Amino acid sequence: MIAVINYEMGNVGSVLNMMRKLRIQAKLTRDPKDLNQACGIILPGVGSYDRGMKQLRKCDLVTLLEDLVIGGGKPCLGICLGMQLMAGGSEEGVLEGLGWIKGTVCKFQPDPTRPKLRIPHMGWNYLKPADQNHWLFTGLPSASRFYFVHSYFYPANISSVAGITDHIIPFASVVAKNNIVGCQFHPEKSHSFGLTLLSNFARMAMNAGQSGSH
Repeated sequence: MIAVINYEMGNVGSVLNMMRKLRIQAKLTRDPKDLNQACGIILPGVGSYDRGMKQLRKCDLVTLLEDLVIGGGKPCLGICLGMQLMAGGSEEGVLEGLGWIKGTVCKFQPDPTRPKLRIPHMGWNYLKPADQNHWLFTGLPSASRFYFVHSYFYPANISSVAGITDHIIPFASVVAKNNIVGCQFHPEKSHSFGLTLLSNFARMAMNAGQSGSH
């Protein structure tokens, strides 16, 4: 089972629908028992950085997630705000993030020479893998497109960058570190490309769960 974290940040119905399409059992939950039993965790999110961290704390999830993901090595996928909360902090807020991925989330600044590139970055854009052999990109064509809605981003020069997208400047659209992955785009709104990516994460999580049970 894949646990989709319920901390009341954004509509997670699309994530659950995509998992159903993949015939993968997924549950919206913040119950510690469910999270312990899950083979993988998805941390979704839409909204502001500080409110996201406040909600995680309000739901008593920060220490629990730290124990499971960092201490226990449970696979975790962060989506949009969920990915950003894995950082040490963000220019959008003042609260410390989870600190799982080194770096600070930055805000897009307009480029007067490219006025058509608006903020927020909204719509379809291409992903360029930094490592084409990473398991998250298995089965994805080189010209894969994903759906973005965001004004803040991980810089492209962080050590955990796994995929890069260009909007005003190149930025890290995918991060990866051991059992932790994050995507700035919304795979649940990205049709076949998103289905493939979510399937890759679920497969890795289930394989990790099986190997850990022996």
